[in-house]
Amino acid sequence: MNEIDLIRTIEEISMNAWPALQTVHADGWVLGFGGGYTRRANSVHPLYPPVGELDECIRFCESMYRSQGLPTTFKLTKAVHPPDLDTILAGRGYSTDAPTGVQVMELAGRTGAIDPAVSLSETLTSEWLAAYCRMSSVPDGNRVTLERILRSVLPAHRFAAVVVDGQIVACGMGVLQSGFIGFYDIVTDPAFRRQGHAYRMIESLLAWARERGARRAYLQVMLANAPALALYARLGFHELYRYWYRARA
Repeated sequence: MNEIDLIRTIEEISMNAWPALQTVHADGWVLGFGGGYTRRANSVHPLYPPVGELDECIRFCESMYRSQGLPTTFKLTKAVHPPDLDTILAGRGYSTDAPTGVQVMELAGRTGAIDPAVSLSETLTSEWLAAYCRMSSVPDGNRVTLERILRSVLPAHRFAAVVVDGQIVACGMGVLQSGFIGFYDIVTDPAFRRQGHAYRMIESLLAWARERGARRAYLQVMLANAPALALYARLGFHELYRYWYRARA
């Protein structure tokens, strides 16, 4: 698989791992709508070549997001169609935001088992959701939307948690599809950071995924998140590509 095909594959499975609540397919592009919660679930994914006029396709996207009271947002990578879409959107007044690295790791030869201190559940619990919202400072108005997104995940997945003195102090989610395990919502309570909880969660999710045939892992990390970058480097991840958003109100 060449680099462009690999990027497109990860982009496709990441849409399933963090699904929009509603999806519109428009001339090769995928438009996601998730109640305004997270850019990933509320953006255009231009993964495939449009057949019709590009200007018409962009205008359609703008009209759809405007009808939902959302800014028109494009998620861009080097694998988008057309390849010069970033320049085209910049010329139309779209600003860039949230540069993010997508990191990958081969799982061949890795060993390890699920840590007994880490619980893995197929079911989203109210305790996990409350802990994630608390540690990630999710506004109360977005909690229902977040819950709907998490309950919409269809590929095999596990919600991981580390409990100390009856309280969840770290949590995250792993989603398995097509031989890839993807990591989402990895967060640790500030009072319990630098104690290895996130490391143990990821290693446990990797062990769970390897048992089910996973060959690669991927994750998305903001380029300004130095502690996360250090953690993922220690685990063996390396950057494959970057994505960013172009948005216009």
